[in-house]
Amino acid sequence: MTVILSPLVGVVLPLADVPDQLFAQGAMGPGVAIDPPLEVVDAVSPVDGTLLQVFPHAFVVVTDDGLAVLVHLGLDTVQLKGEGFTPFAAKGDRVAAGTPVIAYDVPAIRAAGLSGVVPVVVLERSADDVSLLSAEGSQIAPGAPLLSV
Repeated sequence: MTVILSPLVGVVLPLADVPDQLFAQGAMGPGVAIDPPLEVVDAVSPVDGTLLQVFPHAFVVVTDDGLAVLVHLGLDTVQLKGEGFTPFAAKGDRVAAGTPVIAYDVPAIRAAGLSGVVPVVVLERSADDVSLLSAEGSQIAPGAPLLSV
């Protein structure tokens, strides 16, 4: 079993509540979402592994046994072309769980009229493989247990 930790502070939401069909329907994979506070927050690696992809608005970290976790900062944020995000790490970097990957300016994202919600998705796994470790609607801190696979 692998425990996936929360990549940031916020309120735990079901993926079905994410206002984006791909995430809400689980097309990207099973997971959960976090609604962050209206402040600049650090998004940290949810697992020990290697950064497979790092975009200004999202990253994928892969564990040594091949489990891939996507952290997507806000919705439709790719259109901001990096505004509101400050990367601390790059593709190929080895990271420990809790290592800051991207600073996320939630007020800037919301000021641009976009949702600040952060889907945390386990790629290439079925919903049967993933369990929620934190109650929906609860406040969570970075590094707290979020999901298990």
